[in-house]
Amino acid sequence: MSIARNVDYLKRLPNISRLMTGQSLAIFDAGPSALNEVSGFGDNPGNLRMFVHLPSTLPNHPALVVVLHGCAQTAAAYDLGAGWSNLADRYGFILLMPQQRRRNNPNLCFNWFSPDDVVRDRGEAASIHQMIEHLSRERKIDRKRVFVTGLSAGGGMTSAMLAAYPETFAGGAIIAGIPHGVADNLQDALKAMQKAPHIPASELGKRVRSASAHKGPWPKVSVWHGSADATVNPINADHIVNQWLNVHGLPAEPMFEDVVDGHPRQGWWDSEGRTIVESYLITDMTHGTPLHIGGGHAGQAGPFMLEAGISSSYHIAAFWGLTRAAERPSAPAESKAVSRAKANGRSQAAKVARARTNATDQPQGINNVITRALTAIGLIKPD
Repeated sequence: MSIARNVDYLKRLPNISRLMTGQSLAIFDAGPSALNEVSGFGDNPGNLRMFVHLPSTLPNHPALVVVLHGCAQTAAAYDLGAGWSNLADRYGFILLMPQQRRRNNPNLCFNWFSPDDVVRDRGEAASIHQMIEHLSRERKIDRKRVFVTGLSAGGGMTSAMLAAYPETFAGGAIIAGIPHGVADNLQDALKAMQKAPHIPASELGKRVRSASAHKGPWPKVSVWHGSADATVNPINADHIVNQWLNVHGLPAEPMFEDVVDGHPRQGWWDSEGRTIVESYLITDMTHGTPLHIGGGHAGQAGPFMLEAGISSSYHIAAFWGLTRAAERPSAPAESKAVSRAKANGRSQAAKVARARTNATDQPQGINNVITRALTAIGLIKPD
């Protein structure tokens, strides 16, 4: 049964609503961590918890990185897996990790599809923004270097934050996530995750531009997705890229293609030759954050934290300019190196296309269909 048919099948299940509101999951926690909880940051309309890591050595006006965990994860668990506090210590920026509460969502998913939580100055989005403002005042954050990233439901909320508060962020990174504005209820959320129906780039861009009164400049965006992700259809990565290409007024054709740590990357420059949209499709990876445990960037494999030979956290920090060794194509002029990179990228892209076809066309039993759908929204724990 194809993914598209899976969604239609699930919609017809008479007990699906009861199953989706049933017993909550065990949460993947990490025990002691480098994070400290902060209270009193605002009126907190989204009822979230605020965790922060402050490195012992910071510049006078440090950058701030906001990291949003996935379903069935705590802030500490995601930090342990992705290694963000280690990067903060190494490169001297402040780490903010909001955490969901069970009373908001029984499986600690950020409610990226709820209109009450993704609109500017409302719900969870407003709470996250209040945390940023609190740190900006207390720690004299460099307002030009505030960034946000997240996995899965956290990736969907990252899309929402970039749309609702584009003036706040210099950049974002969306991992196995969803474009902004494609769902406003659970049924549409399932459809977006599994089927990812086509929406024109112009409409996707409009949904970002209409989320605030901001007229630019816009955040730079990095998009990451596993080619074998059966939880959130990899086509969503294309839709996220198209959304932000339209917002930035960039063409659909990549301006460069290369291979990073064995995985294909595409990128787009602005008029000054700076890469402002990039997309990684991690070959043969399922649903989660790509890690390179032995690559010197810390991190730990676990549920939805996947060894892939590439550290997404490090490369995202480099893309944002937070590391001292960020190597990126710096000029829009076509060079022999870039030409070779494009050829390599096209070869890798062909493999990815085949992987996508295999991932979406494999037959599934009815029980597997139900299990996969409930796992996708964080209502059952994966093996």
